[in-house]
Amino acid sequence: MRLAVLDIGSNTGHLLVVDAHRGAAPLAAHSIKRALRLSEHIDASGKLDDEGVTSLIDFAVEATRAAEDKGCESVLAFATSAIRDATNGEKTLAAVRKKTDLELQVLSGTDEARLTFLAVRRWLGWNAGKLLVFDIGGGSLEIAAGADEAPDVAQSLALGAARLTRDWLRTSPPKASDVAELRSYVRTGIAREAGAVLRLGDMDSTVATSKTFRSLARICGAAPSGEGPRIRRVIAREALTDTLPSLVSKSAGDLAKLPGVSANRAHQMVAGALVADAVMDLFEIEELEICPWALREGLILSTLDTL
Repeated sequence: MRLAVLDIGSNTGHLLVVDAHRGAAPLAAHSIKRALRLSEHIDASGKLDDEGVTSLIDFAVEATRAAEDKGCESVLAFATSAIRDATNGEKTLAAVRKKTDLELQVLSGTDEARLTFLAVRRWLGWNAGKLLVFDIGGGSLEIAAGADEAPDVAQSLALGAARLTRDWLRTSPPKASDVAELRSYVRTGIAREAGAVLRLGDMDSTVATSKTFRSLARICGAAPSGEGPRIRRVIAREALTDTLPSLVSKSAGDLAKLPGVSANRAHQMVAGALVADAVMDLFEIEELEICPWALREGLILSTLDTL
């Protein structure tokens, strides 16, 4: 069957059209992305502002038409932390529904972690053993761990790169004092919840997904995306530690010139790097393997499993 997944994230809107059936890997057929940066359109009252709502609706209309043009049987539409946290989230969903007939499902943070874990498990297989998975999104950090297809621990922490940049790093390059305060805040937040994972014991595989980790891996020497998804890519703790001082000293413009960093996300790289550094330090991880599958693929696989 051909289906579409519409992912409304805190940074980006992404429509992915896939040919898929149960028991097979989804095959990408078409993709549209737009930088929505919804987390940056949350005002002081917690409301998604008019510009953010308009850009979301416009992209939803475009994505719906594209899915129809590509012959999709259905559209799996979901939104994550920006809409989940917005005080006018329900009103925004109603506005999207009025324009497109789309039922945007707002995923919980726990569901994000669980579905991302499923995608990683299916990509790496049972040989990966007990898995520990991290995903730095725009609004949240997802952590999941376990030995099966469903994780024993699934956490979502409000430590996304866009959220932290908006709330803590207001200059480019950021002030050293702001970086120091953010570093402390991130580490305290992760350490507060780390016990649930640490109690599971040693992990066989430690894995990272999604754009922030992919960009950091590329900065630290991983192969470019043009070499395909099956090239093994990793972030070494030592390489990230060595690179971090240079990252925090750069402006967003200079960060955008680094390999693997898009202009749209460059200003978030410092916050993302601080989260990644904290994760690797607090969980004593020497190397994170990058998995090309993440939340979208997890949702597709979960849906196919029910057919």
